[in-house]
Amino acid sequence: MGKIEDFKIDMDEMMKAGVHIGHSISKLHPKMKDFILGIRNTSHIIDLKKTSQYLIEALKFIQEIIKNGGTLLLIGTKPPFKTLIKEIAEECNLPWVNERWLGGTFTNFGTILKRIKYFKELTRQKETDEFEKYTKKEKIKKEKELEELKIKFEGIKNIEKFPEAVFICDIIKDKLCLKEAKMKGIKTIAIVHTNTDPTLVDYPIPANDDAYLAVKYILEKIKEAILSIKKK
Repeated sequence: MGKIEDFKIDMDEMMKAGVHIGHSISKLHPKMKDFILGIRNTSHIIDLKKTSQYLIEALKFIQEIIKNGGTLLLIGTKPPFKTLIKEIAEECNLPWVNERWLGGTFTNFGTILKRIKYFKELTRQKETDEFEKYTKKEKIKKEKELEELKIKFEGIKNIEKFPEAVFICDIIKDKLCLKEAKMKGIKTIAIVHTNTDPTLVDYPIPANDDAYLAVKYILEKIKEAILSIKKK
């Protein structure tokens, strides 16, 4: 595994962000035992040395994807992380999903692409004032439909093929995304908290998936890794 200096991973910063804070000991998933350093106030403490190592492996893999012209899809549908996911994705020019994962996004990809095409067509009509040709009632209906489609598809509107990998903030909240990615052979990178099964993920990152600052720390590292490759 890579050295901690490779991506300027700072364990003190991770500790300040709460990356190490696990769930209560009663919620421990047996397969997370190797990532546990100890117990504090009835909660497990994640070994940040291992977090650093696994984060570096994930960042290296992400850089390989970007270097080879591939795509990483960011998934974060917990309310506290919705804006963060969108901001990081847009800064890195990545697709994103921050609302509910639509069942069939990968397993019924052809239908999803058709819906995206329709969304883009409605957007074009709105921007070129073509909505003005409709009656007032029809226009209201079209605008409402466009808003609903925007919530679902704005973040993935430029996707034309499967991404090479997905990054998931919470594999319990977005277990359907994880399942569909695995079914289609799409690589998975994810934060794995102490109540999850890390073996379900190709590149697990043992960390707190509940704390805003913890998730932000990891997403910022992903952003730095991607932007450093794009500058070369």
